[in-house]
Amino acid sequence: MTYLELTATVARREFTLDVSLSVARGEIVAILGPNGAGKSTLLGVLAGLLHPDVGRVELDGRLLTDTATGVHIPAHRRDVGLLAQQALLFPHLSAAANVAFGPRCHGLGRREAARMAAHWLAEVEASALAARRPAQLSGGQAQRVALARALAGEPKLLLLDEPLAALDIDAGPTMRSLLRRVVRAGAGTTALLVTHDVLDALVLADRVIVLTDGTVVEQGQTRDVLTRPRSPFAARIAGLNLVSGVTAPGGLRTPEGTLVSGEVSGTAADGAPAVAVFPPSAVAVFRERPVGSPRNVLAVRLAGLEPRGGLVRLRAGAIDGGPSWLMGLAADVTPAAVADLGPDGGALAPGAQLWFAVKATEVKVHPAAR
Repeated sequence: MTYLELTATVARREFTLDVSLSVARGEIVAILGPNGAGKSTLLGVLAGLLHPDVGRVELDGRLLTDTATGVHIPAHRRDVGLLAQQALLFPHLSAAANVAFGPRCHGLGRREAARMAAHWLAEVEASALAARRPAQLSGGQAQRVALARALAGEPKLLLLDEPLAALDIDAGPTMRSLLRRVVRAGAGTTALLVTHDVLDALVLADRVIVLTDGTVVEQGQTRDVLTRPRSPFAARIAGLNLVSGVTAPGGLRTPEGTLVSGEVSGTAADGAPAVAVFPPSAVAVFRERPVGSPRNVLAVRLAGLEPRGGLVRLRAGAIDGGPSWLMGLAADVTPAAVADLGPDGGALAPGAQLWFAVKATEVKVHPAAR
């Protein structure tokens, strides 16, 4: 049953958000997309901080925004909680008083609001911080208190706008685990999570919506989107290579006519827009054109090298006059393989011509995002 229903158009000078979405009660949906895709604008409309040019927002049967009838419930009366990158705590109040602020605004007495604040501070493992002012808190501690404040108001919808982005490398994983325990495993929390981190989506979200240029380009269960992406951004955030084209017998044909051999999904009609997806770990790299088992063999010019844990990621560029879709393809190889790929007596460097080879069995062809 639909719990949250939104249709909205927000026009800006050089950008228009035009989306429709539905969220079930207790569902956590991750909103992914590149910078400028409209993610924070979407949350602003839901929170009541932005008025859409055209649109309607309904939450749990209550109309919050309707441009057709002039309805616009102000932000503080929406029962919507917001946790942003910055904690935005009231600097003159203690942590406990910050958390109690929401319940007090809902009409609870001081004693009951204090009890609720103590409960939520305990839930986010911040009871010891109750008497501190925001200036006395680290970034991670402040975000814990801000999460407790957002939940203490018992919102019908929780909006998480990149809540881990401003945290340091040590505080981030701790806060992610906390969100999973308090929000993911909570009693029916309904939430939208804006993030650039695929791990946040995997750990927290039931479903993923991908925004690009203000529109929804793909959506589905988290595992499906991140293992079978149909848009360039979803493939990039999932760490996969993606080639666009149309389905053809035995794989995908790119715009300039190259056949990328692969396993075609049963839902991909012949000649329909499609994408071929494969992991960088499936790409073998050679100095000379390889021969042997059937595979996709691509001539590339090395654009860059990046460390990836114990591996090295090689980024491809197009050979002069070659197809542009080669640019950005990645291969993950060992440091020993990098050494072997270098010219005699020298190191492998950007500009070198290489061959990327991928077995057809490693390539999956799916219908493209609209």
